[in-house]
Amino acid sequence: MNLNSRRQFFAGAAASVAGLAVARSALAGLPEPVIQTSVATAPPLIPTTGRPYNPVVTLNGWTLPWRMNNGVKEFHLVAEPVVREVSPGFKVNMWGYNGQSPGPTIEVVEGDRVRIFVTNKLPEHTTIHWHGQRLPNGMDGVGGLTQRAIPVGKTYVYEFEARRPGTFMYHPHADEMTQMAMGMMGLWVTHPKARHPHISAVDRDFCFLLNAFDVEPDSKTPKINTMTDFNIWCWNSRVFPAIDTLNVRLNDRVRIRIGNLTMTNHPIHLHGHEFLVTGTDGGPTPPGTRWYEVTTDVAVGQMRQIELIADAEGDWAMHCHKSHHTMNAMGHDVPTMIGVDHRGLVGKIQKVAPDYMLMGERGMADMGEMQMPIPDNTAPMMTGSGQFGPLEMGGMFTVFKVRKEQKPGDYSDPGPYRFPAGTMAYEWTGATPQATRPGGSSPAEPAAASAVKPGGKGMAH
Repeated sequence: MNLNSRRQFFAGAAASVAGLAVARSALAGLPEPVIQTSVATAPPLIPTTGRPYNPVVTLNGWTLPWRMNNGVKEFHLVAEPVVREVSPGFKVNMWGYNGQSPGPTIEVVEGDRVRIFVTNKLPEHTTIHWHGQRLPNGMDGVGGLTQRAIPVGKTYVYEFEARRPGTFMYHPHADEMTQMAMGMMGLWVTHPKARHPHISAVDRDFCFLLNAFDVEPDSKTPKINTMTDFNIWCWNSRVFPAIDTLNVRLNDRVRIRIGNLTMTNHPIHLHGHEFLVTGTDGGPTPPGTRWYEVTTDVAVGQMRQIELIADAEGDWAMHCHKSHHTMNAMGHDVPTMIGVDHRGLVGKIQKVAPDYMLMGERGMADMGEMQMPIPDNTAPMMTGSGQFGPLEMGGMFTVFKVRKEQKPGDYSDPGPYRFPAGTMAYEWTGATPQATRPGGSSPAEPAAASAVKPGGKGMAH
């Protein structure tokens, strides 16, 4: 059963489930697990049962359907090995939930009684920790401390009340190093049950997780013992240009919820607009504590909720401001060749290695447009293109698209922005004035390179 048909199933079955609840125990039957394999951003899941709310849109993800059982909102998560398409042609063996990594977003309303069935189809035991939630200690999901780990093939039940609105996460607290490095994580959104003094109504509400993997080119399984040297920087296990764009209507009030489950912080920067940080995983921030930013740092294990008025039309970049995090398949063993004179050398090398190509003596921009072969099952380091040529980006990067003709509720990509006349940078063809430099100095000459032989008392050049 695909996602749409399952949504119809849950909507149509809600009334009959409520009636059957009188005749059977609440735990007598499991909700059918809903599995999703598409990497596209799913449309918002409009609630048809339970308390109403304005749903979120998960970037390159989806929301998990539920059933109502005697007033309790029931979900079914399946922890299992999955294959995630990180970018077209680049697939990675991960662990996740319900066919995906990250797992589906769970949406509830403040005050909901929630019951989550968790079935373990991993090759080892697991648990789920409900990051940021206020709940009974025995539902906190820390293996060995608050519960026995869920054995392979078994199903455990977590049940608690969603006590406060906000943006939260879920992830294992069992063999956490392995299971999170393999992609086990997901988002949880608790909507307010009534008008809240610190929570504004918005026109569009997006969410995504920051995650990272160490996947060698021509391999398919992340290296789980890596501590900091990751090479695949993702939003919801996708890298640019495979991350969907955020498409909004001019003057929409937009909320974007960002969670970080990598091993480092990420300064998330949005072009063309300023925003307010209106929430953390501790809940909504009081208006008196807010100030405008264009970049907010999301530290490890944190959520940041930003809001803005999309009042500037265009295709605006949104990305992590750590420059190596907007690249793919980075490595430590690539020498810097800027300024090295290769004249006469390339031909000699090609006699021995015919496929040899010279790169980097003028910088790395050529990488953005080269169509050179790369190892199997990886992504080009610099990729993506726009209407004016290569973007020379990868990793944690996407585009915030603001259009006056975008219809309310329409999340489709409107295509490239049509720039009004006189609003684009252009080439200057007149006389060029002399550049002013401190003290009237001339342009700097490259420093002379010298080689130092190891050993001995002196230095040889």
